[in-house]
Amino acid sequence: METGSTTAEGQALLRGRLTGRCIAMGLLGSLLLSTGGSWPVRSTEHVEVQIDGVVLPVSVEELGAFVRSPEGDPSQFSRSELSTWMRLLAPESKEGLIRLLKAPVLSRRSLGRQMLSSWGAGPLLDALGELIRVEDGGRINSSLVLSTLELLLEQQETVSTLDVLEALPTQQLRLDLDALVGAANRWKLELKRHHRLMNSLGLEEARLQPLPPGERSPLSDGSRPSTLSVGHRQRPLQLERWIPQSPRDDRTWVLIMPGLGGDPNHFYWLARSLMKAGWPVALLEHPGSDATAVQALLEGRQSFDGAEVLQQRLADLEAVLDAQRQGDLNIPGDEVVLIGHSLGALTALLASGAAVVPGMDQRCEGALAGLPLTNLSELLQCELAAGRVLEGNAMLPLPRAVVGLNSFGGLIWPHSSSQALSLPVLLVGGTLDLITPALDEQVALMVGLSQHPASRVVVVEGASHFSPIRVDGQESASQADDVFRLGEELVGVNPLRVQRVIAFEVIGFLNSLSAGPSRQDSLHLKDSTSMTRWHRLERRRALDLIGQ
Repeated sequence: METGSTTAEGQALLRGRLTGRCIAMGLLGSLLLSTGGSWPVRSTEHVEVQIDGVVLPVSVEELGAFVRSPEGDPSQFSRSELSTWMRLLAPESKEGLIRLLKAPVLSRRSLGRQMLSSWGAGPLLDALGELIRVEDGGRINSSLVLSTLELLLEQQETVSTLDVLEALPTQQLRLDLDALVGAANRWKLELKRHHRLMNSLGLEEARLQPLPPGERSPLSDGSRPSTLSVGHRQRPLQLERWIPQSPRDDRTWVLIMPGLGGDPNHFYWLARSLMKAGWPVALLEHPGSDATAVQALLEGRQSFDGAEVLQQRLADLEAVLDAQRQGDLNIPGDEVVLIGHSLGALTALLASGAAVVPGMDQRCEGALAGLPLTNLSELLQCELAAGRVLEGNAMLPLPRAVVGLNSFGGLIWPHSSSQALSLPVLLVGGTLDLITPALDEQVALMVGLSQHPASRVVVVEGASHFSPIRVDGQESASQADDVFRLGEELVGVNPLRVQRVIAFEVIGFLNSLSAGPSRQDSLHLKDSTSMTRWHRLERRRALDLIGQ
């Protein structure tokens, strides 16, 4: 159907249907593009936009000129199909369309590019293939999209949606806005669920809780470097030990494991706090999934295999625990508490005997079909399930307890059917985490995985997936400068404040382990200095939040 033949009634219908939709496209499209790593739409001649059965043909050349003109002025194209289409749109819809087309897809140093080279790129592109069709009605070729994006990244620092439209070597594509709006509505519902969590917790009256001064420097004063030769690695493992002058009587020591792309120095602040409180601490580096490896991934010098990475991390963990028990590491202690961030937390949960709930393949099929962009950890969970590396990882003896910072596993252990662990678990998350959102990951995991009376989940307002990471030069800034070059929307507000809360809660949890079993009530707290708010929730309250 040609745009010029659209009736007045049809124009009114289109205007009503499109008003606000392009805004949603702009906002949610930006989220999709910056996290998923691709937007496979391009035509060297035309893009056909289909909505409510109406097909609007648009010249890509005119579209580019429109977007790059001052404020997207369609008057420069008064006789074009594009000009006719633009007149159907309300001003806010035009603004949303421009936002979508200008949205950065990838940069040379971005989390999106990391995903582009990962297993998750395939499922995302397959799902997007339902929204994008080529001339014969077939699906867009994902290999073509990936190669086009890589070529663009070789030529320029950042890639926008319009750049991709202009670069894909195919004659004509059709973008199904109806399908896109359906996906957008699903994402909107998910975001609303997480907003309800924040709103519900935000209504709770918080009591003042003074926090001890935070560790201001990430320098490694007090650490003792060590190496450990292991059979599964070509080079020895690197560890850093933090040994207090007077260890605690409970004979417990702590092993900290960074997440994907993390280094031990990201957690010096936590190791120092725990050492000063009397616990011996070891910080473990995982070659192949540390900052150096992720940098190589971003630069195209290394691929990422999630299943292999998890197997190596579990082997690293087992080797360190064996060496400590044999006295080879000179770390005092009889029982270990495992602390992990993100993938490190998943490693700890698997090592603690958490059994995978049957039906993982079916759960992944449903999650991937829905484009899991409000919970990116689901991509990695499904990759690990496809690699068959989630079973049989329990280590004996089991750890004394587990602390998970921004942990995940909501698909692996659905809260309604998981077999609870017998050991205490502390899970920490943040209200700004879109990688492992607190409601579907930490809160749900606490409900499903642990009924121990000392178990708890802590949700910090304004914290994100990367708030626990501290890097050189990060003193009072509101954003970090790690390998991902993340902005405040991913890092969250003032990570140093969040880290003070985390250290306080971890130390309190570890102290509770030797105090005997006693179920704690939920508490809502705020720092008397920074007014940072956080919520310590027991299992019953966590279950209530999931049911809301």
